[in-house]
Formats: sequence, C-alpha cells, structure tokens
Amino acid sequence: MPNLKRYRISLQAIENKLNNVQSEIDEVLLLSEKSIEICIKGLRELRDVVIEKGFQNREAEIIFFKEIKPKIVSNLIYNNNIYTIETNRPNGSTKIKRKYIQMELRKLKNFFYENLDFYRYYRTGSTYLDYKYFIRGKQDIRLNLDAFVYEADPDFSTSHDFKISTILANDLLQVYLENELTKIDFQPTNKESGLISRNQIKWTGNKVSLIELMYALHQSGVFNNGQSDIKAIATYFENIFNVDLGNYYRTYLELKIRQDRTKFLDSLRENFIRKIEDEEK
Repeated sequence: MPNLKRYRISLQAIENKLNNVQSEIDEVLLLSEKSIEICIKGLRELRDVVIEKGFQNREAEIIFFKEIKPKIVSNLIYNNNIYTIETNRPNGSTKIKRKYIQMELRKLKNFFYENLDFYRYYRTGSTYLDYKYFIRGKQDIRLNLDAFVYEADPDFSTSHDFKISTILANDLLQVYLENELTKIDFQPTNKESGLISRNQIKWTGNKVSLIELMYALHQSGVFNNGQSDIKAIATYFENIFNVDLGNYYRTYLELKIRQDRTKFLDSLRENFIRKIEDEEK
C-alpha cells in the first residue's frame, strides 16, 4: 500500500473516533478530554509509521504535512483551547461573561494579523513555497519562523505544518466562541426559564440528528420569513429542547462529507409515510 494512502486511512480512523465521542458525549469538558486523548494517541502511532516508512517522494511528504497531519493536530489544539477556556470561564454578570468570550475572540484576530502573509498563501491555495514550508529539515530563518519550530520533533515536523493546524483550529474555535456569545445574548429571563421548565420537552434523540434537522429548516427559510441566522436558531433549539449542540458547525461540516448526508431526514419521511399507510389500512 502506498504510504500516502496508508496515512489517509489512519487520518480517517482518528476522525471516526472523534466523531463517535462527539455523538456520545454532551458535556464539553469530558468531550475535550476524550478528544485530546484520541488525538495524542493517534499522532504517536502515526509518527512511528512515518519514522519507519517515510514517504515515497517529496510531493507525498508535502501533502502529509500540509493536509493530513494538520487535520489531527488542529483537533488537538481546538479541544485543548476549549478545555482551557471552559475551565477558566468566569461566573458573574452577562457583561463579565461577554467580556471573557470577546477577549478570546481577540486572540484569534491577533493571530490572524500576525500571520496575515501565511494566511493569504494558504487560503489562496498557493504552492510555490511548499518545498520550504512542508519538507522536513527546510527551516529557513528568513521566513519569520516561530520559536517553537527549533524545539519541535525534526522527524515529524516542518516549519509551517503547526501553523496550518492553528489556522484550522482557530476556524473551529471562532464558531464555538461566537455561538457562546449568542447563548449569552439569548439567555432567557427567570420568567422565561420557569415557563420552559414547567412545559419542558427534552430532545432524547441523537444530537447530530437535531443539527441535521436544524440546518434543513434554516435552509428552508421557515423561521421569521428566512431572516433568522443559524446561531439564533441553534440557541433557540438548545433552550427549547434542553440540549447542548456543542460545535454544531463542525458537525455540519462532517455531515457534508458523510455518505448518508440526510440520514435523519430520510428516516422522518419514512416514518411519517408509514404512519399514514398504517392508518389507511
């Protein structure tokens, strides 16, 4: 089996494990812990194979360090940041909570501006510096390297693979933080909370299924004549169904690459048709 194909299979196995724990665990800190464990174990195993087998050519090495490894490391960075943010999140007024989340968002913005040139290189799909950025042992001090590059494992790191990992992690983290801001803004009053608790209907199905339904309804424009954004709808769903949707955008991205993209919606249609047919018998 060509080495690159083997590495892609390893990546898929790790992503499957991450998807499974996300479906099974709703508590954010526990989910982060389990996800970090999966990423660390997967990276250790992947490193051993890379050291032993290497790459069939330079192009395969570039693909590995530009596309494959960053997808795993970005999950590690993301979940580690979530764990840190949530364990340090302050209690108090809405103003204090908003200020804390906004401070975390500013950190992402600062990283963006500090690495603007590389963002442009990566986002535009450029490749002319790949042989320097994503080949081991090609650290060029003139490329404005981060200090940690000189302490990284030279057999399993290049000068910029971690930077791509951070970019991908920050994309996920921005969605998470903006969602948290929306939750704060849409936090129900005591009167509303009492109404919900007295007439509570709790979602007991799969969280991924609710996200599938939520995006389908949003795309159909059935809320507020199509003027409600997905953040507001997600917050409403969480409040009304007493469920934490977590990083619903990440789940949506995973639904897009799933073979059965509309698994839950298809089951709703089948069950509804079956009910009608049963009643007509």
